Amino acid sequence: MLARTLPQHFLAAGLAGAMLLAGSATAQEVATTLGPNGEYPTPYTQITLSAEQQAQAKAKDYTAAILMHTTSDWSSALIKGAKEKFQELNVKVVAVTDAEFNANKQKTDVETVMAMSPDILITLVVDPVSGAAAFRPAVQQGSKLVLISNLPTGFQHGKDYAGIVTDDLFEMGGLAADMLAKTVGEQGKIGFIYHEANYYVTNQRDQAVLTNLAKHHPGIQILAKQGIANANDGEIVASALITQHPDIQAIYAPWDSIAEGVVAATRAAGRKDIKVITMDLGAANALDMAKGRNVAGIVTDLPYDLGQTLATMGVLAKLGESTPPFVTVSADAVTRANLADAWQQALRREPPAAVVKALDQPLSQ
Repeated sequence: MLARTLPQHFLAAGLAGAMLLAGSATAQEVATTLGPNGEYPTPYTQITLSAEQQAQAKAKDYTAAILMHTTSDWSSALIKGAKEKFQELNVKVVAVTDAEFNANKQKTDVETVMAMSPDILITLVVDPVSGAAAFRPAVQQGSKLVLISNLPTGFQHGKDYAGIVTDDLFEMGGLAADMLAKTVGEQGKIGFIYHEANYYVTNQRDQAVLTNLAKHHPGIQILAKQGIANANDGEIVASALITQHPDIQAIYAPWDSIAEGVVAATRAAGRKDIKVITMDLGAANALDMAKGRNVAGIVTDLPYDLGQTLATMGVLAKLGESTPPFVTVSADAVTRANLADAWQQALRREPPAAVVKALDQPLSQ
């Protein structure tokens, strides 16, 4: 999910608060990623079609539309996964749209696409409130709606949508916690930057890092927790952490563009020793990692597999089969050793040429 101002496929869902400094129960306390209504997750590996169902789908000549919230490498990988699964099942994709993070444009996209009467709709809803009004006519028209991460306000599973598919957020947090601990030898001192906003996905991921550190890595000392709302403030926040805590050994950043700012702060401070752990693949951080600099670990989701799962869910729903309300897709822990393979696995394309070139060079001692 290649982020710049906000995580590219995470928009304000209004489903969870910034819980990092609160004492209330969270999804992480039950050691799993929960859905917007507290649903326990179904692993994406369980979303499959039998041979008979595949044959039925191929004979139906279904159509589908993919209504994305934005254009990004992440979105492209998801679309590729969905298209290839639909092609296997003789489902014609009649439209792919980009809402450009604009709820009004997404409403127009829905209206345009519904003139084609697609049997299946895959979408990430930009705004849960206006999105509910925009997509309800499509549901009433008979399209089976499969959602990415965000739930439109008031929508009911089985009636209004086939299911939500998102990342295994708790797993992502656990992988980040493990890499933080390994980076500092299980006894180090870290800084923790979290997303200070009401965003379902980032809130759960950040809280999962904290929960996993406390449970599995008690030797890690968090010197400071600092919220961030604007990704452009990453360097400012990290610079303050480094100044206030010169013994800091590693910093967690909630997504890649914030991590870019953190890396810039370490360089400005002349601190090659401070390691950075973050979420989401991005070219700048991948290059830093490939060169053996500050970025020591990245957690990536699997958008291609997410796309395949979304398509399968849509076909199952159209066939009249029951579909679970909440499905999660796994994640990978990325280090320099598996960076090229992880990039290919997540995005289904080669890493940038500069990253490949850096990986081919031996690290200086």
